[in-house]
Formats: sequence, C-alpha cells, structure tokens
Amino acid sequence: MQSSVAASRDSFPPGPHGLPLLGVVPIFRSDPAGFLERLAREYGDIVHFRLMRRHAFLFNHPDLIREVLVTQQANFIKSRILQRSKLLLGEGLLTSEGEHHLRQRRLAQPAFHRDRLQSYASIMVDYAIRAREHWQTGERLDMQAEMMRLTLAIVSRALFSADAEGDAAAVGSAMTEIIELFRFMMLPFSEHLDRFPLPHRRRFDRAKAVVEGAVYRIIRERRAAGGDNGDLLSTLLAIRDEDGSAMTDQQVRDEIMTLFVAGHETTAIALTWTWYLLSRHAECERQLHSEIDSVLRGDQPTFDDITRLRYTEMVVSESLRLYPPAWAVTRIAKERCEIGGATIPAESVCIVSQWVTQRDARFFPDPQRFDPERWRPEARDARPKFCWFPFGGGARVCIGERFAFAELILVVATLAQKWRFRSADGRPIDIEPLLTLRPKERVAMIAEPRFSDRAG
Repeated sequence: MQSSVAASRDSFPPGPHGLPLLGVVPIFRSDPAGFLERLAREYGDIVHFRLMRRHAFLFNHPDLIREVLVTQQANFIKSRILQRSKLLLGEGLLTSEGEHHLRQRRLAQPAFHRDRLQSYASIMVDYAIRAREHWQTGERLDMQAEMMRLTLAIVSRALFSADAEGDAAAVGSAMTEIIELFRFMMLPFSEHLDRFPLPHRRRFDRAKAVVEGAVYRIIRERRAAGGDNGDLLSTLLAIRDEDGSAMTDQQVRDEIMTLFVAGHETTAIALTWTWYLLSRHAECERQLHSEIDSVLRGDQPTFDDITRLRYTEMVVSESLRLYPPAWAVTRIAKERCEIGGATIPAESVCIVSQWVTQRDARFFPDPQRFDPERWRPEARDARPKFCWFPFGGGARVCIGERFAFAELILVVATLAQKWRFRSADGRPIDIEPLLTLRPKERVAMIAEPRFSDRAG
C-alpha cells in the first residue's frame, strides 16, 4: 500500500514542511537526538515531517506514546532500522514479527521469570567482584570497555552457561565497530548496495564474524556436551517442531545473538553513564555509598538486597532517564489510523523517543539536572507511566527488563562497595546516538579505593 504523499499538508500536524525531497534526512542523520528534541520543543506533542517519500510523526506525550506502544500496537511493525538490524541479528526476538515473534517470546520468557533472577543475581555479583578485585588503586580505566567486559561475562554465564571472558576484548571491539558502521547501513537505498564489497560493508562483515564466532562456539560446545543446564540455551536446543525437528544452528544463533548483543551492550552503556553521572555529583555519590554501607554492612549483595537498596535503584532510574541506552523507538503503520486526533497514513514512520520525553520539563522539572530524588515513590507515582520508558512498552517491551534492572542495581552496589570513580580529565562527555546511546568519547575514570569499606 502506498502512503498518501499527495494529501494536503494542511491536514497534518505542524512540523518542518516545505523542504525538498531529501527533507530532514541530512539533519536527522547528523544529529538525530538533537533534531527530535528541537522538533518537540518547537512544534509540540505531535510533529509531522517527511523522511524521503514517507510521512513521519514524532509523538511526545505519554498518552500518545501509549497509543503507539500499547493501545494500537497491533497496527505497527518494526521500522527500517530494525529491519536492517537483521544483517546482524537475523530473525531473533528483536527483529522478528507476527507469530514467529510470539512463539519465540513464549519460549524465552521462562528464562526471565522472577524465580530465575535469584540464581542470576549470584552470577551478577560474582562477576562484579572479579572485576573489582582486578583493579588497582589509581588505575586509569576505560569504563565503557570495563563494563562491556563485565556484562558480556554475566549474560553469557546466566543465560547460556558459557564462559565468554576470553572473548570479551575481541567481542567488545567488534561491537564498537558494528555500532559505528551501522550508520552506513542506514543510508538511503543502502540495501541495494549490500551485494557489493564496499569497504564499510567488508569491515562490518569482519566485525560480525567475530561476534558470531563466539556465539557459534557456545552452541557447538553445548550440543557436544548435551544435557539440560536449566538455562535459556537448553530451552532453545530442546525445542521440537510438530514434525519433531529441532531448531537449526542458524535459528538458535539468531536468538542467542539478539540476547548476547542486546543483553550486554545496553546494560554496559547504562552502567557507563551511571559512573559518569556519579563522578560529577559528589553528594549523590556520597548518599549511594552511605546506603551501600548501611544496608550491606560489608557483606556481598544478594537478590534480597535489591529491594533494600532504594537509593541505588533511584540512581539507576535517574541515569536511565537522562541517558537511555535505547533512545528512540520507531514503528511503521500497517493501516491508516488516528492518534491524538491526527490522521496517520498507512506506511507512515512513527517515532517515540526516550531521549526527548524523558527530558521534558512538564514531567521532570529542571530536566537536565541529575536528581535521584525524583524517584521517591510519591514523586514517581504522580507521573504518567510513559513519561519514562527506557525498556519500551507494550507487547514488545524488552524481555530482559527485570534481568537488566537487577543487574544494574547489583553491579553498581558491588563495585561502589569497594571503589569510587573519578573522571580522569573532568570534561563533559557528549552522546553518540547510533543504535544505542553511546558516549561520544572514551569515559576515562581513575579508580580510588573506599577506605571505609569493610568488604574484601
């Protein structure tokens, strides 16, 4: 079905109209997060613009975001960004649609139930302790690389019972290459160039092969060992279709690749931004350390401590508000619909942005300020739900939301129990809004021991 481009612009909400064919594409590509933020501030809660020949709409109010992600979610499919992500992820949970997605999500869901989180919590803490014991006083740390190494080890052990520590450096470097090169994969008409051995595509394929190599090694080792480890990989390998056939290595690879990549990339980015924010807000860091000392009393954190580490949770929530690793969600309308009184033609691009809405002063006064106190229960409960949605929402909410949140709290508590981190140069760090909201520069931190700490 073709989008009704010929329709009168007067029937659409306000926006940057009257631009040539490429429209906002060059601006969007050069500064996507800043561009969406400017649109929302200038034109309001529903903004209409053109992306090439498609209508595009930005929704910037919790009620409208709920329409896209929940109420009318059946009328939307994944956008071109995630369609292109199949180059890396295949037909995994993040990219698949329809019945295939529902089936795979049902199969994977038990791995993320609350009762499983208890066993995962001990893995999260054990690996965080390994990391903190490895650092030296005064050591200069590349915090993003350290967090990528840590979260890769955690997700590999928790979901796949695999040891990926030996792969961490290579996989982390390859993921950085993939994320940076993905901008080329999103150029207009780039899918028509996939069959040509262009330099950026060759680099992408080499980096992808590194990550795939680690994933296929996990699959091979488990098939050879046999048995049921009670983890997600065991579930995937035990699946049988109606004809009795098992999932192929390619099918298992797609699901593992999705959780392997998403399960460590986004959490590592969230942790990196959290340390960055704490290094710039001494009083918040002091309150965090005070809580950790009073709650844990020198012991290792456990699953039961998650609900007791209230200020730690508030710090994490505020970090996710200011620097959401998933910074925008895009969908394509399958059929013509109406949202907030605006007519949305079929095949329109619909965008909701965590980066934009979570920095809206209507919901978060003085929105640029890092203030964990916003997450006191009475303040949190007074706000509409979809003014903060770092994990998405609706039927396609991140399957690992509870896993990730538990990991963030436990890792922050475990590392901050022994160390404080100081910025190596004190400079503010800008964002790099690619597939995830990465720091634009290296986040260099100096590790300083907490001498009052009684934990080993």
